[in-house]
Amino acid sequence: MQRTQRPLLARLAGANPTSVFLLTLVLVLVAFFTPGVIGGLLTLALAAVLIALLATTWAVQAPQTRLIRLLMLTLLVTVGLAKLL
Repeated sequence: MQRTQRPLLARLAGANPTSVFLLTLVLVLVAFFTPGVIGGLLTLALAAVLIALLATTWAVQAPQTRLIRLLMLTLLVTVGLAKLL
């Protein structure tokens, strides 16, 4: 591990991709199908975590990947705000 690398990021890098995908899928489905304000807050919390991850990995992503991730985050935030209303 490099001196500038954070322990949390090192643990995330070593995680099983299938497990991470399934856990994220479950969190998104729970957030989408939970009604009202709680669902909206869960969706926005998930978006906040993904924004932090995007900001951390921004420098190593290709421009096409950045665009797709920004579009998906915009959609996630829009859904979260719509659920709050």
